[in-house]
Amino acid sequence: MPLPQTIARWRVRLGFAAAVVTVVLAQPTSRTWTAGFIVALLGECLRVWAAGHLEKGREVTRSGPYRFVQHPLYAGSIVIAGGVALAARSVVAAIVIAVYMGLTIAAAVRTEEAQLREAFGTAYDDYRASRAAPMPRRFSLARAIRNREHRAIAGLVAGFALLALKIGGGA
Repeated sequence: MPLPQTIARWRVRLGFAAAVVTVVLAQPTSRTWTAGFIVALLGECLRVWAAGHLEKGREVTRSGPYRFVQHPLYAGSIVIAGGVALAARSVVAAIVIAVYMGLTIAAAVRTEEAQLREAFGTAYDDYRASRAAPMPRRFSLARAIRNREHRAIAGLVAGFALLALKIGGGA
């Protein structure tokens, strides 16, 4: 199996490892925690919006944030990671987060794009080249749940709860 596919397949497990390292290294204050949580919450809002439009494996989705960003779930994850790095208030943790995100998101995008190109051919190429017309579709919370976005929300809440336990003195 090519390296990008291996990394993409292991990204959740690697994410747990990166999260443990981040929590251990974190030195949050109430101010950095709050600012980081707000940033991460914005990223999760983007993910929920995207998940509420995505029909995974059935089509090239062109509604909601997919009209503007080719990979809004990953974009939301990057924003969340920035919020975690801010909240953690640790340069080493921020480096761990950046390396993890850089490797896994790049691998996931490469793998996913190859699968979409194989499954949808020119429809995906048109989407990538911004030639595909947007599709009318309303956001659906049921669709977001079907896409298991509640798991990402639970992870976000759990991660920030652990960081809250580490809040020290200072501003």
